[in-house]
Amino acid sequence: MAITAQEVKRLREATGVGMMDCKKALTETGGNFEEAIELLRKKGQKVAAKRADRDATEGVIATATSGDGSTAVMVEVNCETDFVARNEDFTTFAQSIADLALAQKTSDRDALLAQTLGSQTVADAITEKTGQIGEKIDVRRVALMNAEGGQIVDYIHPGAKLGVLVDMTGEGDLSEAGRDVAMQAAAMNPIAAVRADVPQDVQDKELEIGREQARAEGKPDAILDKIAEGKLGRYFKDNVLVEQPFVKDSSQTVEQMLKSKGAELKRFVRFALGG
Repeated sequence: MAITAQEVKRLREATGVGMMDCKKALTETGGNFEEAIELLRKKGQKVAAKRADRDATEGVIATATSGDGSTAVMVEVNCETDFVARNEDFTTFAQSIADLALAQKTSDRDALLAQTLGSQTVADAITEKTGQIGEKIDVRRVALMNAEGGQIVDYIHPGAKLGVLVDMTGEGDLSEAGRDVAMQAAAMNPIAAVRADVPQDVQDKELEIGREQARAEGKPDAILDKIAEGKLGRYFKDNVLVEQPFVKDSSQTVEQMLKSKGAELKRFVRFALGG
């Protein structure tokens, strides 16, 4: 039977697949629209399988926050090339996954893949999108943050390769303070919000490095521990978010900036693409 251009166009608009592939699918299914979609999905699965061993190192970071700021999620959705990562169809798809993760309050990647997006699971939607785009698509990770009595503030750095969620409390403007802290975390990549969050094994390692450096400099054994503690303090100032010099005003620390704005940082999550 003859397949009309209007039928091909309709299938293309519904699937995003190329015109020639749409025409072939309609021809093979005798013009049955639903069967043609299923056939294209199956072909998409084959494409996904062929690309399973490819590296999906490009992509975007997407966030979604509840209206009252009590909950937020962040996801990393990957593809193979920056060209696709900048495509509106891909970024819209990534945002739909973030929105779904927020709606379902999902913090586990496997659980997110099993959730229903439209009429299919996220995993099936990824397979279909792989077939449409022709690149490996993947959801690498997801983070869920619930406010501890305050507000979650999200930040996506221009280019969508970097994102941050911060949990803020206090009586001040938490949105403004939270954005400043999130931008600080994006720029300076701290390892912890406060000293207490720095893993003990990291502290022990830094102390040992400090002792060995002092010993190599010929310092007396009696003061090695004191020197090492001093070096650990400097490590904290470089790597603990609230102790870092504030990037907008290096005359004060992030903690001092927050106090001046009546805000306090509880924790943060930072996603860098591929990091």
